[in-house]
Amino acid sequence: MYKILVLPAGADIRELREALWAHHIGHQFTEDPQGQALWLADPSQQEALRQLLIRWERGEPLHPEQPLKKPTRPRSWRTPFELAPATAITISLSLIVFGLMAVLGDVLVSLLTIVPIDIVGGKPVFGTLRESLSSGQVWRLLSPAFLHFGWMHLLFNMLWLWFFGSQVEQRQGRGRFIVLLLATGIGGNLAQYGAGTVLFGGMSGVDFGLMAYVWLMSRRRPESGFFVPQMLVVLMFGWMVFAMTSVAGLFGLGNVANEAHLGGLVVGLVLGWYHSRPGQRLR
Repeated sequence: MYKILVLPAGADIRELREALWAHHIGHQFTEDPQGQALWLADPSQQEALRQLLIRWERGEPLHPEQPLKKPTRPRSWRTPFELAPATAITISLSLIVFGLMAVLGDVLVSLLTIVPIDIVGGKPVFGTLRESLSSGQVWRLLSPAFLHFGWMHLLFNMLWLWFFGSQVEQRQGRGRFIVLLLATGIGGNLAQYGAGTVLFGGMSGVDFGLMAYVWLMSRRRPESGFFVPQMLVVLMFGWMVFAMTSVAGLFGLGNVANEAHLGGLVVGLVLGWYHSRPGQRLR
């Protein structure tokens, strides 16, 4: 995003915003100490934006007589893989694992939990993380993130994974998304394991980490183009805090991986703070 100009705080920009969208000019308005800052997404549209601003200042009509229709192609199952392939693949793997759990059951679960789980004498016996890593089972550091134990658990996690993950991948590349996936996933899993829980799963820790990253980037570097509604941040953070209270158990929420949420959130905040520093390259 490129900062074009700052309009007075009291300026009525409703007509201008409508005209910008009507002319298919990608933009964003943000609050600025001097007023309302206008950012342009595509520098090749700067001249079109300039002409529109001149007409707006003169009070001339802004909307095209016949709004241009952007040619579109039918969306297909390939569209997410074209927009954000790494995010789409991560979601696909989560869906595949969920489907295989219905077929393979505990065999697959034991393979993907943070440590091996065996049944001896009708009772579960847990391995240790040290033994797992020393035997080369390093995938266990991340694999619990792909375990989901219900449709609602899966769908909500995939929704937020796409919303936040695709933003990171489209604006900063698949490499940055993969780093965030690994860091927040492993960080959240280790936090949950450190709290004494072995059987847990879900992409929630990654989701909270990505949310924290996107939120910090949108606040500290608005030119990056990241966006997250503030109310969504408040709701997700409020949900995380609520799930940690004893009241959550009254609603059947006693098995929420709270430490994984918190661990992923902290990692996302750290990486978001680092990459949103002034002067830091956005890609």
